[in-house]
Amino acid sequence: MDREGVIPIIKAVIFDLDGTLLNRDASVQRFVRNQYDRLIDCLSHIPKEEYISRFIELDNKGYVWKDKVYQQLTEEFHIHHLTWEALLRDYIEQFHHSCVPFPNLLETLTKLKSKSMKLGIITNGLGQFQLDNIQALEIENFFDIILVSEWEGIKKPDPEIFHKALLELSVTSSEAIYVGDHPFNDVKGAKDVGMISVWKRDSSWECGDADFIIDDLSEILEIA
Repeated sequence: MDREGVIPIIKAVIFDLDGTLLNRDASVQRFVRNQYDRLIDCLSHIPKEEYISRFIELDNKGYVWKDKVYQQLTEEFHIHHLTWEALLRDYIEQFHHSCVPFPNLLETLTKLKSKSMKLGIITNGLGQFQLDNIQALEIENFFDIILVSEWEGIKKPDPEIFHKALLELSVTSSEAIYVGDHPFNDVKGAKDVGMISVWKRDSSWECGDADFIIDDLSEILEIA
């Protein structure tokens, strides 16, 4: 409900990717385990669980880019037969094989499309890397627009990337819902341009400013 108490007609739902459609925590866990197994000849001197936990700690939910993560790992664990660049390349090329969707992803997108809802994604990150992950989830064809910060030259929470999505979908801000897990990049970013904000709850954050809070993607169907 908007500030005047009038329920707007929702014409579009725009999503964040990581932590919203893609279960990034589960995907990272799966990827790092797979990476350790693939490269065990060079990593066997490191206890597997220690390698996994340290990667996750340094990664900081994706907010530290992997060049820094792998530089730190190679130094701390004395990895001599693999460069950090090789580990980074492996991450970029292999991560999409470990993508885990959140429950009810395909069902929710299918039902939204059946209601003639316009759908979009706005995600920060590297263009091809994020597109590979979207394709791995088998959801690319559901979306009318996909905006990735590297390709757009702007990133959330910059209002420009939200405005571009609205323009390309031919909807006004009050006709669009934005769903994301980050209180600042997603919720505040969307609210600042007048969109209806939906926070997909993540225990790592606190968020009291969203118009709606959901725990499961299927709850979007009660809003849109």
